Amino acid sequence: MRRVLIPLHVSDIAPLVPRAAQIVSLSGERMGTSWSVKAATDVAERELSAIVEAALSLVIAQMSQWEPTSDLSRFNRAAPGTWQTVPQEFCSVLDCALELARQTDGAYDPTIGALTDLWGFGASGRREDVPVQAEIETARAQGGWRAIRFDKSRCALLQSGGVWLDLSSIAKGFAVDLVSGRLLKRGVTNHLVEIGGELRGHGVKPDGSPWWVKLEGGSADETTIVALHEVSVATSGDVRRHIREGDRLLSHTLDPRTGWPVPDDVAFVTVLNRSCMKADALATALTVLGAEVGYQFAAERDIAARFLIRDGGGMKELMTPAFAAMLD
Repeated sequence: MRRVLIPLHVSDIAPLVPRAAQIVSLSGERMGTSWSVKAATDVAERELSAIVEAALSLVIAQMSQWEPTSDLSRFNRAAPGTWQTVPQEFCSVLDCALELARQTDGAYDPTIGALTDLWGFGASGRREDVPVQAEIETARAQGGWRAIRFDKSRCALLQSGGVWLDLSSIAKGFAVDLVSGRLLKRGVTNHLVEIGGELRGHGVKPDGSPWWVKLEGGSADETTIVALHEVSVATSGDVRRHIREGDRLLSHTLDPRTGWPVPDDVAFVTVLNRSCMKADALATALTVLGAEVGYQFAAERDIAARFLIRDGGGMKELMTPAFAAMLD
């Protein structure tokens, strides 16, 4: 069975496809993951590639924990009590992350860097063993979103001492939005952008059909596809990155409140939003909150989200009203 999701809110202006347009497909690897762009356009492939690479380079230069000279790494190394100015893009991403941290009372936290590194998901590289509780408590003590004083008007933040930012759960989504925005600015109004599984679509293909995308986590006998026009989709799950402890699969998504990976009952959380940055961060936040609290959080805020929950040998699906309303 195939289910179809249609966006409820799109612009009234029908997207135009140039007469000479063809689907140009680009792909590569940056930001520690793969990316791809499909565009119905007459703009040369070389120019499109330059637009994408410039956008991704900006995100790496500002927000990568693997890049020693990035603005994020500079802040993490800064001396206690010093104010650090950051570029506008970094400022916007951090503002979104801190607001979500406030809304979730720390279930989402951009200061989780010491923990992600300890568990082997950061710049220090993968580890095969599980940290001991004392190590976890030490890493937790280095974080805490309330420890950051953020002056949005100056795009400046205070390093209170040992705070270690990690924007991995939001930077990919922002990069998708940035690439899409720069393509729109160039007049490439019909495109599909994907970075590490997070996607944003705009416009249509040359034949007038939408950019159809299959959602992650479907079963063999049921597929859900969404028409990505002025909509983004992000999914959080434990399939791609994890560590194994005996028979247990420990997720790469950490709960900042405990310092441990989230329970494995939630297999996937998918969020649809106009902003891929917000969808990316929300998918992580809802995973940490869990099926019951996460569902309530999303439903109360009209967030289109789907939870796939492990139930014995199968999967149970939980859709918020905003998600279910998109089913055609």
